[in-house]
Amino acid sequence: MSVESFIPELWASRIQTKLRDSLVYGGLVNTDYEGEIRSAGDTVRINQVGEVSIGTYVPNSTSITPEELTDYQTTLTVDQMKYFAFKVDDVDAAQAQAGYMDEAMASAGWGLRNVADEYIASLYTQAGATTVSTAIDSTNVLAALLTLGQKLAEFNIPDEGRWIVIPPWFKTKLALAKVLIQDSGAAVQTFQNGFSGRVAGFDIYESNNCPNSGGTYYIMAGTRKAISFAAQINKVEAYRPEAGFTDAVKGLYVYGAKVIYPDALVVLTATENSEP
Repeated sequence: MSVESFIPELWASRIQTKLRDSLVYGGLVNTDYEGEIRSAGDTVRINQVGEVSIGTYVPNSTSITPEELTDYQTTLTVDQMKYFAFKVDDVDAAQAQAGYMDEAMASAGWGLRNVADEYIASLYTQAGATTVSTAIDSTNVLAALLTLGQKLAEFNIPDEGRWIVIPPWFKTKLALAKVLIQDSGAAVQTFQNGFSGRVAGFDIYESNNCPNSGGTYYIMAGTRKAISFAAQINKVEAYRPEAGFTDAVKGLYVYGAKVIYPDALVVLTATENSEP
């Protein structure tokens, strides 16, 4: 029977690779704790240390007493579960036809990419600061980005590694303002995974998954330190459906995400000006 010779490890590896290659938001978070999850419902407790006090030392006078460190925990729960399932006429034949199976896995990976990206994007409500700038056009788009950079600087977030994810229309405003070309020098090229260049100290990424409600967009900016994300393809199985004469493949994808450092994440609430 063809199901008996199915190789789940090979297929699981393929779809995980395709998923990672196509993520936008998921590529801008940290995955430090991903190796610790095993199944949906797993909880990762992340230990964090409070600030260490700094005192003034006076020779022959100051008596130094070490303070007791304060610590606290943040919980990252892997509570999101998504699956894929499709039928093939013969699993052995499908595995032999790499192009056919790669296309099926690419389709599944694309679907998982969307739900994972949308979930991470929805965490904008936990940002440390929100700025409002209505009617973005080519005359004020740079000012909006500079304001976001200012907010991060006020939270003592380093310049290095800052990113922002924008909707397509926002990229058009940047291009019309000519700031993409001035800052990156290569923004006219086509980049993979949504990367579009640099502006005002930010790596610019474009995504259709940028959250919006009735034309109001919530544009996230920050660093990889802000959000922790953990995910894995938990199961991939071949089976024989009772109805019909086909073999089928199904897979379970589990993941979770949490804003660990809110100060490293800011949001621009913006609408598009119909004028250039």
